[in-house]
Amino acid sequence: MSDVQKQIDDLVKTNPVVLFMKGSASFPMCGFSGRSIQILKACGVDTKSLTTVNVLEDDGIRQGIKDYSQWPTIPQLYVNGEFIGGSDIMMEMYESGELQKLISGDAA
Repeated sequence: MSDVQKQIDDLVKTNPVVLFMKGSASFPMCGFSGRSIQILKACGVDTKSLTTVNVLEDDGIRQGIKDYSQWPTIPQLYVNGEFIGGSDIMMEMYESGELQKLISGDAA
């Protein structure tokens, strides 16, 4: 495992909710990242305690997260070490109530 892959793995496994995004929770740098933050807020996630990784600050992380998840796009959400998906999947899961249950720990 490369250093970047280990760094990503550590982030994902040691934080309950991690969003790899363009920008930050307070200043998203693309519409999909902004929508992802809004969805997480709607699920009751406090953005001050949310772990976000700005992929625009590190090209190694930007490519590394795509390799790590085998998913080609940013943003990417991880909950309790599990890859959830991008903003479209987050929206579908939010609309069904599944994302709220997963984040609150009520998922069966």
